[in-house]
Amino acid sequence: MADMAEAQSRRGPDGEGVFSLGSRCFGHRRLSIMDLSQRAHQPFVDNQLGMGIVFNGAIYNHHELREELAAKGYQFSSTGDTEVIIKAWHAWGPAALDRFYGMFAFALWERDSGVTYLARDRLGIKPLYYTINTERMHFASALPALLHGGGLDTSLDLEALHYYLSFHAVVPAPHTILRGVRKLPPGSYMTVHPDGECKIRQWWTLEFKRSEDDEKRSFEDWKDEVLASLKLSVKRRLVADVPVGVLLSGGLDSSLITGLLSDAGTRDLRTYSIGFEAVDSEAGDEFHYSDLVARHYGTIHEKLHIPATDLLRALPDAIEAMAEPMVSHDCVAFYLLSQAVSRHSRVVQSGQGADEVFGGYHWYPPLTDVKDPAQGVEAYRKVFFDRSHEEMLSLLSPDIRLEDASGHFVAAHFAQPGADSVIDRAMRLDTTVMLVDDPVKRVDNMTMAFGLEARVPFLDHELVELAARIPARNKVAEGGKHVLKEAARKVIPAAVIDRPKGYFPVPALKYLRGDFLDYVRGALDSQKARERGLFRREEIDRMLENPDSHITPLRGSKIWQIALLESWLQTHGL
Repeated sequence: MADMAEAQSRRGPDGEGVFSLGSRCFGHRRLSIMDLSQRAHQPFVDNQLGMGIVFNGAIYNHHELREELAAKGYQFSSTGDTEVIIKAWHAWGPAALDRFYGMFAFALWERDSGVTYLARDRLGIKPLYYTINTERMHFASALPALLHGGGLDTSLDLEALHYYLSFHAVVPAPHTILRGVRKLPPGSYMTVHPDGECKIRQWWTLEFKRSEDDEKRSFEDWKDEVLASLKLSVKRRLVADVPVGVLLSGGLDSSLITGLLSDAGTRDLRTYSIGFEAVDSEAGDEFHYSDLVARHYGTIHEKLHIPATDLLRALPDAIEAMAEPMVSHDCVAFYLLSQAVSRHSRVVQSGQGADEVFGGYHWYPPLTDVKDPAQGVEAYRKVFFDRSHEEMLSLLSPDIRLEDASGHFVAAHFAQPGADSVIDRAMRLDTTVMLVDDPVKRVDNMTMAFGLEARVPFLDHELVELAARIPARNKVAEGGKHVLKEAARKVIPAAVIDRPKGYFPVPALKYLRGDFLDYVRGALDSQKARERGLFRREEIDRMLENPDSHITPLRGSKIWQIALLESWLQTHGL
């Protein structure tokens, strides 16, 4: 237990604790954001109720819940959100989950019944990994912590490998890249009984269903509702006993958050931007736009320009901070940005989720033209997948035989009730699966590596549910995020709204040159990689000869994806 807790010390640098109850033992590393006193120390045990909890995240409406529970006669010894979860669970049982506005993963135990509950928030903003066998169960906020617990199967999960290589490195719950480690799906909770029986229940789902009134509602009305909901979401995420800053990329999403915080009267608002060296004709920063927003609102702004040498030097540490292999180039960007931000702020708001929730990606407009649901899966694969099933089989060692797991997963997800059109099905999949195991996981891992809490207002569940009711035409029109852009015109400068769409650019990891290509070659030529024998050597050599010609439809480097997997495995002694 001590080794597992220590492995998560960077996520919780402010305190540690262990609580043992019979055959159960719980450890916690604390990041102090709400109620900074020792009264909120974890594990938090309520002897009167016979319950305890270890909790990661933030419940933004804990003050309102506290008042409601106090009216029922509950008494509180702390002022933070942790104790509110215990009292709420005692009052309402698992139905308490519906009352929580926030991001969370927690383990809550009952002393007398011997039952333990593991729960995760609606959109999987906070992670929860576990391993289980006939003798014991371990859980943690990061997969590598479970490796310190020992006794688990560390062989590769071949179905997860298919997802990683095909589904843009998105490995959906319950899978992870390791066969012996699972992750609790978003919006679900697990009941663990004293005899070892475990049951998982889904407590929240996202439906793209519209009433007759929704279909008739005007664009202006939708625009007003979106802005009102986002204002409330940003305000909720100010609940903290420390100041809240913003990760300001200069794009629409983070600029809008900055504007709303400024309009709400946030004083001495800190904003942070990062940039890298250009490669060929591809720019490595968007400082022009982040500077514009920072000047417009008078924020305390910090820009970080990272030389290529610093980027390369940080790669091993960023990979070590990954709970799972994450191929997106901006992982190292967020890692370095978080390192700098953590010197001044402990909580930041960030713009992840807007593209998925409001239809901002370039692959959405083509899907609106696909009317036949039977053609939807293939249409989605064409615009999103990194490789076809056939290409992946030609890449893998001949003795590895895989079913088309990624294709089957997308087909099964598209077939679920709650979304009728192809575009709605695609956006539901991206919001509830891709977003969880790519952008959101990336930001959580990289920020928490420095004890920095990132809050994502575009993933407020009420805002997400509102967006799901908006007809897709109002979202994907005019290059995407149409209704959000028009709502933003009441808040931020038009130059930011009407700019060409950008991404968090790290061109050195897309167009591999010099030392970066040597790093990739070193990982793939290592003795460990050759002994593992996952890939056909001739295919690896072919990609290394001309890496720029092997780019995924989503503009990623195919050889970097493979090298990242190998580097992650080696970093964790696998």
